[in-house]
Amino acid sequence: MDPLLLPVVLLAVAAAFVLSASAGFGGSLILVPTLALVLGTKSGVALAALLLGANNLVKVYAYRATLPFRKAAVVIVLVAAGAFLGSKLLVSAPEQAVTLAVIVGFAVAFLLETLDLTRWRRAGSPVLAFAAGATSGFSGTSGPLKGLAVRGLGLDRLHLVGALSLASLVGDLTKTAVWTDAALLTGGDYLVALACLPLMFAATFLGRRFNTRIGERGYTGLFWTVMLGYTGRLLAGL
Repeated sequence: MDPLLLPVVLLAVAAAFVLSASAGFGGSLILVPTLALVLGTKSGVALAALLLGANNLVKVYAYRATLPFRKAAVVIVLVAAGAFLGSKLLVSAPEQAVTLAVIVGFAVAFLLETLDLTRWRRAGSPVLAFAAGATSGFSGTSGPLKGLAVRGLGLDRLHLVGALSLASLVGDLTKTAVWTDAALLTGGDYLVALACLPLMFAATFLGRRFNTRIGERGYTGLFWTVMLGYTGRLLAGL
C-alpha cells in the first residue's frame, strides 16, 4: 500500500466503523470501495471483510444486552450459508466479474426497494438473507439485502442493530475463513486488523452512543439514509 494513501484508508476505516455501529450495517458502503481502489477488487474485498468481521465482534459486545438470537437465528444461518457459497465463487472469479457483481447486487436491491414489501416482509426475509450472504461473499457488500432481511423481523431499534451485528459477524467470519484458506488474506492483513483494534473500540462505542440518543424515529431515518447511500453507489456505477 502507498504510504501516502494510509491516512485516507484509516479515515475510511474509522467512518465505516462509526456508521456500522450506529446503524448496525453500512460499513461496507465506505470500506469496500476504498480498499478495492487502493488494493484491487479481490484484495480490497477480502481485507474489508476481515476488518468488518473484527469490528462486528466489538459491536456484538457493545450490543450484548439486545442480541435477538432466537428471532434472528434463521436469517443468521442463511446469511452464513450464502456467504460461504459467494466467497467460494470469489476465489475463482475473474476480477471484472467481481466488480460487475457489486453493481448487479446494488441493482437487485434497488429494484426490491421499488416494490411494496410490507405484506411479504416476513416471508421474504429468509430469501433476502441467503441472497445477502451470497452477494456479500462474492462482491463484499450485502447492505441493502441484509438490511431488508433483518428489518423484516419486526424488531425495535436496539434489537434490530443487534440482529444486524450478529448477521454481519457470522457472514464476515465465514468469508474470512474461506479467503484465508485460499490465501486471499495473509498474515500482513491480520496485522492490519490488529493495529485497527483501538480504532474499532473507539468508533464502535461512539456509534452506539449516537444510536441510543437518536431514538426510534431518528434511527429509521438513519437506516433509510444508509439504504439511499447504497442506491447512490448503484446509480454512480451505471
